[in-house]
Amino acid sequence: MSSIKKIGVFTSGGDAPGMNACIRAVVRTGIFHGMEVVGIHQGYQGMIEKKFINMDARSVRNIIQLGGTVLKTARCAEFRTPEGRAKAYNNLKEEGIDALVAIGGDGTFTGAELLSREFDIPVIGVPGTIDNDLYGSDFTLGYDTATNTVLEAIDKIRDTAASHDRLFFVEVMGRDSGCIALHSGVAGGAEAILLPEKETAIDDLIMKLEEGALSNKSSSIVIIAEGDKNGGAYNVAKRVKEKFNFYDIKVTILGHLQRGGTPSSFDRVLACRLGYAAVKALVAGENRKMVGLRGNEIQLTNIEEAINNHSYKLEDDLVEMAAILSI
Repeated sequence: MSSIKKIGVFTSGGDAPGMNACIRAVVRTGIFHGMEVVGIHQGYQGMIEKKFINMDARSVRNIIQLGGTVLKTARCAEFRTPEGRAKAYNNLKEEGIDALVAIGGDGTFTGAELLSREFDIPVIGVPGTIDNDLYGSDFTLGYDTATNTVLEAIDKIRDTAASHDRLFFVEVMGRDSGCIALHSGVAGGAEAILLPEKETAIDDLIMKLEEGALSNKSSSIVIIAEGDKNGGAYNVAKRVKEKFNFYDIKVTILGHLQRGGTPSSFDRVLACRLGYAAVKALVAGENRKMVGLRGNEIQLTNIEEAINNHSYKLEDDLVEMAAILSI
């Protein structure tokens, strides 16, 4: 039997659709295993400020369909210091919390890893970020919903682009990861996709747009990840406009629109599976692991590896296919 009697669950970093569904799964699975469950408001800031709330099965009703996070999230500079982490741990100990489920991205996991190693408190991480940039899970919470949000925007932009013979540059989130840009660009039939992982010369982009114009394309859409080496959509549009004026050029920055909204069916089911698996991992005595979906199975990855392994995640066939299908 597990020695863990009381677990804390929190969300940290950027919010992602599916976080609430995951909180619900953690709470109800913990209760099923005879544990008390405490929600920690505003992540690491809440640990330092003792923002704890006891949660039962009914406290998480009617949240599975909500975007954002009911536990809130916040940045916390104090937690980055040894003194801040010590204060957070002492508050957790005073509350009787034996273990933590951390829902978030690499910043969240970095903090959880440090706290666990310094004070020997068990931690299981759940990958909650729309960027899909953590090693050890084919999909992270919120990625599917964010990609569908972008795709819906692309479809609407294409209507007006075609009506006015325009060239649209659409910037999507992805400072270090081009997953959203690549998948939404392929699904939306973009003429070009600019990614942080693969540098695209402006002259090459212009050549591609010129080829499209010569083959009677009446409009074009270029998807740009915010971390693209050319400096974002406005800068790319400005440089293209200097050399290529076939189309009326417009820029759309989707921004935080991509983080919000009702989670998709896929993200809800994934959230339930990962939240359930996180508690099961704690019951089994696991520590400093991330639960993730690989293939169609839930697997555990060391949190340190999930953060630091930067294995190339973009599918090579999609990158090649995107260029071919856009001719």
